[in-house]
Amino acid sequence: MLRSLFSGISGLRSHQTMLDVTGNNIANVNTTGFKSSQIQFQDTLSQVVQNAGGPQAGVGGTNPAQVGLGVRVAGITTSFTQGASQLTGRSTDMMIQGDGFFVVRKGTETFYTRAGSFDFDATGQMVLPGEGALVQGWAAVNGVVDTNGPLVDLGVPAGAVMNAVATRNAAYKGNLDASAADGTTLTRVVTVYDSTGVERDLQLTFTKAATGWSLGATDGTATVPATPLTFDANGRLTAPTALTVGGVAVDLARITGFAGLENVTADTQDGQAAGVLQSFSLNADGTIVGSFSNSLKQVVGRIALGGFTNPAGLEKAGGSLFRTTVNSGEAQLGAAGQGGRGTLAGGMLEMSNVDLSSEFTSLIIAQRGFQANSRVITTSDELLQELVNLKR
Repeated sequence: MLRSLFSGISGLRSHQTMLDVTGNNIANVNTTGFKSSQIQFQDTLSQVVQNAGGPQAGVGGTNPAQVGLGVRVAGITTSFTQGASQLTGRSTDMMIQGDGFFVVRKGTETFYTRAGSFDFDATGQMVLPGEGALVQGWAAVNGVVDTNGPLVDLGVPAGAVMNAVATRNAAYKGNLDASAADGTTLTRVVTVYDSTGVERDLQLTFTKAATGWSLGATDGTATVPATPLTFDANGRLTAPTALTVGGVAVDLARITGFAGLENVTADTQDGQAAGVLQSFSLNADGTIVGSFSNSLKQVVGRIALGGFTNPAGLEKAGGSLFRTTVNSGEAQLGAAGQGGRGTLAGGMLEMSNVDLSSEFTSLIIAQRGFQANSRVITTSDELLQELVNLKR
């Protein structure tokens, strides 16, 4: 049989595979986080008709004569170029800007994906809605995330509670008017908390007398009697610079005593009431910050990203998921924005990186290649028909 028949068949098979790859790319033009594939061809073995000959005395060398035996698929590679961003406005939609993959767990197997369209299940766990795969990261303990710890199933459970914290320290700042009239009284109040989150008012009372300002304090349960305030020549408070009321240490060091100005006020206190999670937001480093009913914010977790030395070595597992192979290397886990991993953007999704103009061009090339190889087969068939007709 003619070798051209088998060469034509190999061409048909290879270009059919090219059509399959191109068709899959076009079908996923709107798939979130999809990465397109490209096919490469290479020739197969060549049959030697005449070996090469070296030059000799009076005779020149000859080149080898070979007949190729067709084409085959050398490889199908995945392109991990960045896809276009799509603004969705959903707080659970996340996009990786740069390299890296979200880490998800499905059963006992770990997968990696660029599709950040997450949702929450009935237990508050963050999942991929189509697959039910659980998003991996680090949960915060009292607002602190340990990125060196093991990955856990990440969630933002509804009804999560921020613990109450007793006030241990409070601070006041501002200026007491040294030229104020005798008998002037200023009252400044700051809300403080006990260990269960019960509020109480810590009240400082500044009174101006002929000898200067004095200070008394009370929180309703404990009282500090009026104490004279002493300022140096530069208007800085020298004594007392602190006092304790009901277990709360009050810092007065930033109070001054210049004339013509009065703006003393409560500055800070380190206690808080208990609160219930109401909403959350995402930072560029993958930190999930919860907003609680006590008007405070606290970190509740951080999303983990995985990077690979050779991402093209990953195996597509369906559902926009990838799994590791022996040629991809193990995932290098860490936080977004570190170790070469990209940053995260909330309320956005990464779309497919399929280039339709390129894919339609490839479609035409594959079609013409398929047609040309079919012509080789029909031409070879006509030659065989002529050979058979010789015996007529």
